[in-house]
Amino acid sequence: MALRPVQVNIKALDAPAIGRFWAAALGWSAHSPGVTTYVGPAGDLVWPDPVTVGIDVVPVPEAGTAVKNRVHLDLATTSAEHQAELIERLLALGATPADVGQGEVPWTVLADPEGNEFCVLEPREVYRDTGPIAAVVVDCADPRAMARFWGAAIDWTRHEVTGDHAVLRSAGNTGPYLEFLRTPGGKTVPDRVHLDLLPYPGDDRAAEVARLRALGAADLDIGQGDVPWTCLTDPEGHEFCVLALS
Repeated sequence: MALRPVQVNIKALDAPAIGRFWAAALGWSAHSPGVTTYVGPAGDLVWPDPVTVGIDVVPVPEAGTAVKNRVHLDLATTSAEHQAELIERLLALGATPADVGQGEVPWTVLADPEGNEFCVLEPREVYRDTGPIAAVVVDCADPRAMARFWGAAIDWTRHEVTGDHAVLRSAGNTGPYLEFLRTPGGKTVPDRVHLDLLPYPGDDRAAEVARLRALGAADLDIGQGDVPWTCLTDPEGHEFCVLALS
């Protein structure tokens, strides 16, 4: 049994607008088959995408806080020129510079139009084949512990595990990386960004949720009521959901 990350869930006051922003930012397409706005590779809607991790923008009535999200996206670039052009285009689309204490670094930190932070990386060989999203990055206190939990929770392969940084990627070495970065401070408010996981066809979702609880996940009540997905937190309190196969 295993689960696969299928999308990054972003909460927004104006989900269609934030969906359009991310579609334009990534060169992807935005689809609104229901309440949410799903952003995936250009073309017709394919869900789940067999290669990459999409973005699902979910409308909520509350604005975000000034507290930095503990989950964010890193965007890949192929050259210094590409990085500069992408930053200029993102700013024109409504992104704003963000200061999260990064200091002098070769990447640029921005925020989407509702304040969700993300990074535009300088060219790195390791991200040459990820597509526009290089990594989903999670701030944490203990990358080794996060690698143990998430390595058992999903069917991705661990590539690097140290006291400061842990890296996972799909078994086929496609799409973005999932990275855990040791970061000062702890979680104080719910994130506006989290991962959604999906069982494989034929797997028992309830059994998968029970397996996650045995690994250290905890149930999460955010007022979701009776819904076909299950809200959980990992051992450091990062929210995530286990979706139902449609």
